[in-house]
Parts: sequence; C-alpha cells; structure tokens
Amino acid sequence: MTTVQEVKTLTHFIGGKLIDGKSGRFGSVFNPTTGKVIAKVPLANAEETREAIEKAQVAFPQWRDTSVSKRAEIVLRFRNLITENIEELLQIICTESGKTLEDAKGEITRGLESVDLAIGAPQLMKGEYSVNVGGQINAYSAKYPLGVVAAISPFNFPIMVPLAQTSMAIAVGNAVVLKASERVPMTALYVSELWKKAGLPDGIWTVVNGDKDVVNELLENPAVQAISFVGSTPVAKYIYETGAKYGKRVTALGGGKNNMVVMPDADLEQVANAFIGAAYGAASQRCMAISTIMPVGKETADQLVEILREKIANLKVGSYTNPETDFGPVISQQSKEAIIAAINRGEAEGATVVCDGRDLDIVKESEGFFVGPTLLDNVKPGMEIYEQEIFGPARNVVRVDSLEEAIQLINRHELGNGVTIFTNDGLAARKFTTEIDVGMVGVNVPIPIPVGYHNFAGFKGSRFGEGHMFGPDQARFFTKTKTISERWMTGHTTSTFAFLSNND
Repeated sequence: MTTVQEVKTLTHFIGGKLIDGKSGRFGSVFNPTTGKVIAKVPLANAEETREAIEKAQVAFPQWRDTSVSKRAEIVLRFRNLITENIEELLQIICTESGKTLEDAKGEITRGLESVDLAIGAPQLMKGEYSVNVGGQINAYSAKYPLGVVAAISPFNFPIMVPLAQTSMAIAVGNAVVLKASERVPMTALYVSELWKKAGLPDGIWTVVNGDKDVVNELLENPAVQAISFVGSTPVAKYIYETGAKYGKRVTALGGGKNNMVVMPDADLEQVANAFIGAAYGAASQRCMAISTIMPVGKETADQLVEILREKIANLKVGSYTNPETDFGPVISQQSKEAIIAAINRGEAEGATVVCDGRDLDIVKESEGFFVGPTLLDNVKPGMEIYEQEIFGPARNVVRVDSLEEAIQLINRHELGNGVTIFTNDGLAARKFTTEIDVGMVGVNVPIPIPVGYHNFAGFKGSRFGEGHMFGPDQARFFTKTKTISERWMTGHTTSTFAFLSNND
C-alpha cells in the first residue's frame, strides 16, 4: 500500500506567535530529493506585511532600551538552543533543501560564527570620548539601533545566511523582519521557536513568508530603516536601487562567478581535491562555489583535466539519507532544466564535455531534481556558460597562457565575489592578491569565504551598497552614530552640587 505523505500548511511568525496567512495565496515547498510537495507556504500580501512591520515597530523601543549585555545574554541562550536542537535542524534543512548532512552541518557551523560575533555586541557598540576638545567642551559618540530592519534571504543557505543577516541586528537592539526564501521556509520558522525559547521579546523577530509583494512592502514601507539582501545579481540590483529610492540603508549581495587559478608549480593532486569540494559541494548552489578553474599553461591544463576526469567520475549523487552521497539535488525542477540547458548551449558553442552529468541514471529516472557533476573544457570568454552564473554542478575549464592573462580575464568579468590561486610561488601570490579586483581572495584555499568575524562581500556586480554580511561591519550597518558635544557652565547658575551633597 502506498503511503500518502502529509502536506503541511505553514504559517508566518508575527508578534511572537505562529500566524496563519490571510492572503489566500500559497506556494509549494518541495523535497528536492523526491520531487514531492511537502508543505504549502502562505504568501503574504502587502497588508499582512504592514501589520507585521507595525508590531515590530511597537516592540522596538523596549528592546532598544534593554541593556546591551542583557541582549547579548539572550543571543547566547539562542546559540545554545541551536546546538541542543541541531539534529532536528539538520533534518529540516536536508528535507527542504536536499543538502547532505555534511553540508547542512557545515552550514550550521558557519551560521554560529555570526551568532558568536553578535554575542560580543557590547564590545562593538562602544563609542568614543574626548575630554576638553575646546572651551571646556567634551565630545563623545554613541551608537544606537536603527529600529525595524529587514532581511531577505536565499534558498541555498536556509540557516547560515539568515543568521548572518540578523544576529548582529538583534544584538545591537533592532527589531528584525525576515523574508525567508519561500522554497525553504521551514528552517526559519523553526529558528523562530528557538528565539522565543531564548527569551527574545515578542515582535523583535518576525518571519513573513511571501514573494515580491512582501519584498516591495519591505522596500517601500517608511518604518523599515535598512535592508539586507542575498540572492542573484539582477534582484540585488533591484533591491538596492528601490531601497535607496525610498531612503533606506541597503546592502545587497548578488551572484558570483568564482575562479581558481592554478600555477604550474602547484601540486595538481591537491588542487584537484580542493576543486572537487569547492566546485561541486552542495550541488554547486553556493555564491562562493568555484565556477571556473584556470590552469596556466597547456601542460598544467592537460594534466589537471585528466586528474579531474577520474575524480569527478567517482562522485556519488543521491539522497542525503545515503551516507555515501557527495551531493544531492538542486532546489527545483526549473533549476534542473536550466542547468541542463546551459550545458547544452556550452557544448553547442564549442566547449568540450569532459564529464557529463546529464547521462546519469538518477538524472534520467528519479523524480528528484538531480543533475550530475559536469565539467566542460576549452571554455572561452564570451560563451554563456562562462559569462553567466550557473547555479548548479556545471563547471568550466578556461585555459590561459600566463598569470597576467588570468588576472585580466577575471578583472574584466562583471562579477567579483571570490577568487583563489594555487601556487608555491610567493611572488605570484603577491601579484595576484594585489592586482585582482575581487572582494574575497584566497591563496591555496579552495573557497575564500572568511570566518564570521571578518567582513564578507564581493566587488562589482556581486555587491550593491557598502555593507557586509559577516564581520564587524554588521554592527556599523545596523547602528547609527550620534556625536554629542557638551559643556557645563560654571559661575553663571546656582549649582545643584550643594543640594546633592546635603542629601547624601
């Protein structure tokens, strides 16, 4: 007998409570591994979003006036609850995103780095003080929270990115409204329960599920002071331009077309192992995934491609429930079709298919959204598969004759998120790190993503606005600084000091 899987109807989290949607519109949440619908997520309208913002606005003053040490204490309790409930979190993340358990564990670990930094908010909230800057005037600066702030997060990191966008915002005294991706809403709702258990006041953490209607209300509503966005470059550009039009502080992180440059002196076995994880982990659905490997010189390229051919052929694609799986499905059927179409166009444009992920049995026969690991050699600038971000396991080999050529190609690309070089030559590494026009740079590091206490953001079309996702810049982004100059006059008014002394 076939068992019919229950399809849950999800909610929003507003005012400290799980709230049913009112719009009558719902989106489908899939298990990418099976291709089955597992939940219906409500898609809020503008009116529902305004109501959520209003409740956050009402809750904000009390949280603003709570001591920063007390706020940090609640963030610490929240962190402990994440670690105590990690097994349940892992199941939710894997079910709605298709990630392997290893990828999901890594995501939670990186997310906790942002929480750890937020626990240190008292240090980051400190101002400055100057005595007697002139005429018995003292000057000081003080940091204050903005008010209601919003985060719009992507599907590929259901917990890491929301934690990176919101932990510091809460710790420094703001009320946060999160619009999680409608493809992976269950993780955000579970996190809402943990904030509640940690003692966060109602209204300070809000999850409004939805699509463009929610986004536009967050962008246009005057009560929302700042927007943090992570997603594709075209949407990041729209978020930045619209938010700026309405006078908001905006940081919008877009896509990446990240390169790994390989010098002839590098250990190619080590390079290949690094590339496999950096390129195909999480089904390549990471803005910091390596899209293109650039071996310098024909001999380097020929040897490296042969090593990669063998290693990629041994990768196992499947369900997260299988411990031998290296990576799982992509997020949707539409994504699967778009990736396969991009591979087809790359081949038609003259690229050589070294490893073909279109031909695996699981790709052809499973109802899940699987695409096998694909490598295309002899990819040239101008080909669509080189110019566009392919959010799936289709990776490129671009052969170059010199380090100078590699740097020029990378710097000419419209995206500048991450890049890395593998070499044992310090001069080559120094030239590369100095001349490359990319926000995050690695040397013999497969994915140059910084730890949570360093700033994270790319250049060019990979970032709009001046904020960052990780690091101390988060505290600056979510606070405003007042500078006060004060002088207390003497000899002209009756001093209250005597009265204070007599009352002691």
